[in-house]
Amino acid sequence: MAWWLVLLDVVGALLLLVLVLGVVLVVRRRVLARHGGTFELSVRDPRQPAGRGWALGLGRYRDDHLEWFRIFSPLPRPRRTWGRNDLTLESQRATDEEEGYALYSGHLVVHCSTPAGEVELAMSPQSLTGLQSWLEAGPPGSRPSR
Repeated sequence: MAWWLVLLDVVGALLLLVLVLGVVLVVRRRVLARHGGTFELSVRDPRQPAGRGWALGLGRYRDDHLEWFRIFSPLPRPRRTWGRNDLTLESQRATDEEEGYALYSGHLVVHCSTPAGEVELAMSPQSLTGLQSWLEAGPPGSRPSR
């Protein structure tokens, strides 16, 4: 068999693999969004150097939890989960110049505290309003007073 036929087979197999992965990611996003309550949500560990460590993803409200899924992962399970009573919004700011390359356009960075430590979330202003409403909509007395 000629070397160019082997090369053609390898290229074809790689293209097929990329196509299958793309279909899996689209189907996964559709399944996650099926019940509503999903939005673009990026996560960063504040221990990372400034402007680094952002991971793009999707947020989903599920009962009393906010679930976060990596955008380019085929796994159906959330990578991180925060309880409604455990997540406290501390401050918000616009993205800086370095973060603008790593995040979706127009997103705000929200500094949050959790029992496991601090975390930064990036989301659109509309999603931030939704998050604030979801946090405040818990049962009376469920959130500790500040």
